[in-house]
Amino acid sequence: MSSNGNDGGNGNANDNDNDNDNDETGFLRGLQSYGDRDFSIYMRRAFARSQGFSMEELARPVIGIAFTHSKFNPCHRHFPELLDAVKRGVTAAGGLALEFPTISLHESTLAPNSMKFRNLMALDTEEMIRAQPMDAVVLMGGCDKTVPAQLMAAASAGKPAIQLIGGPQMTSRYKDDRVGACTDCRKFWMKFRAGEMSRAEIEAVEGRLVTTAGTCAVMGTASTMAAIAESLGMTLPGTAAIPAVHADRLRAGEATGVEAVRLARSGLTPDRIITPQSVENAIRVLLAIGGSTNGVIHLAAIAGRVGVKLDLARMNELSDTTPVVAAVKPVGNEYYMEDFFAAGGIGAVLRELKPLLNLDCMTVTGETLGTRLAAEEGSYVDRRVIKSAAAPHEPEGGLVALFGSLAPDGCIIKRSAATPSLFEKEARAIVFSSLDDLARRIDDPALDVTADDILVLQNAGPRSDYAMPEAGFLPIPKKLLAQGIKDMVRISDARMSGTAYGTIVLHVAPEASVGGPIGLVETGDRIRLSVKDRRIDLLVDEAELARRRAVKPAVTLPADSRGYDRLFRTTVTQAPDGCDFDFCRPAPHA
Repeated sequence: MSSNGNDGGNGNANDNDNDNDNDETGFLRGLQSYGDRDFSIYMRRAFARSQGFSMEELARPVIGIAFTHSKFNPCHRHFPELLDAVKRGVTAAGGLALEFPTISLHESTLAPNSMKFRNLMALDTEEMIRAQPMDAVVLMGGCDKTVPAQLMAAASAGKPAIQLIGGPQMTSRYKDDRVGACTDCRKFWMKFRAGEMSRAEIEAVEGRLVTTAGTCAVMGTASTMAAIAESLGMTLPGTAAIPAVHADRLRAGEATGVEAVRLARSGLTPDRIITPQSVENAIRVLLAIGGSTNGVIHLAAIAGRVGVKLDLARMNELSDTTPVVAAVKPVGNEYYMEDFFAAGGIGAVLRELKPLLNLDCMTVTGETLGTRLAAEEGSYVDRRVIKSAAAPHEPEGGLVALFGSLAPDGCIIKRSAATPSLFEKEARAIVFSSLDDLARRIDDPALDVTADDILVLQNAGPRSDYAMPEAGFLPIPKKLLAQGIKDMVRISDARMSGTAYGTIVLHVAPEASVGGPIGLVETGDRIRLSVKDRRIDLLVDEAELARRRAVKPAVTLPADSRGYDRLFRTTVTQAPDGCDFDFCRPAPHA
């Protein structure tokens, strides 16, 4: 180990020929300004050497590792071991690995919900990537909002980046049932609410639903975002679906570290990977896996960071020509993410979609998507889990955008997890003005509701007090559950967990809190849903809506709103624009 004064070719304290450090790389990138550049170098290296680094180490390409381990995030509890694997890869490839902590987000331990803090995590991650001296960054993420936050950050930060997914859980058993979070969470909870399970039984289920590290075991938001990351070209091929506790996940971590060093030397940045064409590829995959409705919001936010707008009308066009080829819960009733991985993963889905994809898109490996897929021809596929495009699970994409007088700017329905017999329907609205109102009245035996009605939840969008929670999976009233009702049409400006299912219309835009028509709906109004025509309409004449609008109180900020809450409420965009902060988005591409 050397401790001499040689700077290894990474800047010399006696070299005054260049006062501009914009072209610096490695540990001397982005020096602080004290009015004396040599002093800046001297101070930075002095503190670095206090950690025991040699001058040779400090001369290597620096690979930052955005490390999201947290005791509040059970999905990431295996990240310390995965971090070791990444650092092995970086070191083996001749880089210097420096992990740094960022905000970590987990849905079940954040209030009011993790979506509210996705943008905060993106800001934190972006600024740390930009401000700290790294040549490339490995983004370690898994749980729902961490991956989109990291990809948003990387797209804006302008440095080479590669995503490393934490991976899904393995399944467990409850009696004769194979179970995994969280589609099964909802199935058993519905049975409990219907009186089909005792308190002791539901508590026993609770102890079996999540038994390993990793994200939800189904094609929920976390696995959907992993699929989107790989489809965009931001991960190593074949790594999105590897289970968290699988040895291949550690090998993927090491290989990602190696690739990060190559990226640092090549200078390939996310804006050359996340393009209108690769975003369209990601939409195709989202549709083909019956992915989470949250994926639409997150992909819109990621794309928006590089000036690409996700057009919901264009998504419908893609949906009409994209088959659902993955039969993973909540699509289908049998298979989990570990089965999807063993069946061929995202690579198998991409190969099925190959004639529909933009194959010249660049990926983090420096190869195009077409080159990748050509190398994978003939790879194994389990057709029980991943169907062929010629004989798909469903002939059209899993998601559809609806427009109409109730949602002028659009909304989303996950038809692959819904009840087809409810797709064309006109019925009476039963309205809940807030989540508190819903909690008070949904199970009231006196509630005037039938299975033929449409449940409507207002004031649960991004600018509401609830900050767009995963509350769109409105509970079916107990008295209807007792009658054996398993599904009914539900509409809101909220979101829904990717693990949920049912005939549920989400992300209604504009939301009620900014004056959207959904906020004008009253119990007894008629609503018409037509998935075939891609429409959702409030059948109330414009004169009556104008009267209601005139007497409706204006929505104002709470008197105690401050700090991040105030920033979020005043700058967050609507769902079709990804619920990102308006000041984080550049002008869209022409």
